[in-house]
Amino acid sequence: MKISDLVSDEAVLAEIGQRILQRRLEMQMTQAVLAEQAGVAKRTVERIEAGSSAQMSSMIRLLRVLELLSGLDLLFPEQIQRPMDLLKRRGKVRRRASTPRNKADKDKPWRWGDES
Repeated sequence: MKISDLVSDEAVLAEIGQRILQRRLEMQMTQAVLAEQAGVAKRTVERIEAGSSAQMSSMIRLLRVLELLSGLDLLFPEQIQRPMDLLKRRGKVRRRASTPRNKADKDKPWRWGDES
């Protein structure tokens, strides 16, 4: 199954579990061996392979043992600062998100109840 935006969360978890299961079998590992090498409980491996959610730290440990951890770099690529953005911010790195401001809203006077 292809994971996309149209697939439910439960289906995505089930597909991830299946892919972890397949990788474990390719590496000729039992659930117990994978759990021991990853430092998690065997039940955690069972739950993940069955499509249940898990803590991110447990998932990272499993991916490391299954030699899939480098795939997270594709999932969360490093954000590179564009030179023009650095010039606009005078070399400062952005630390917060801001709400877009409408010029029309600026010209109107504020009234009670307009907070939302």
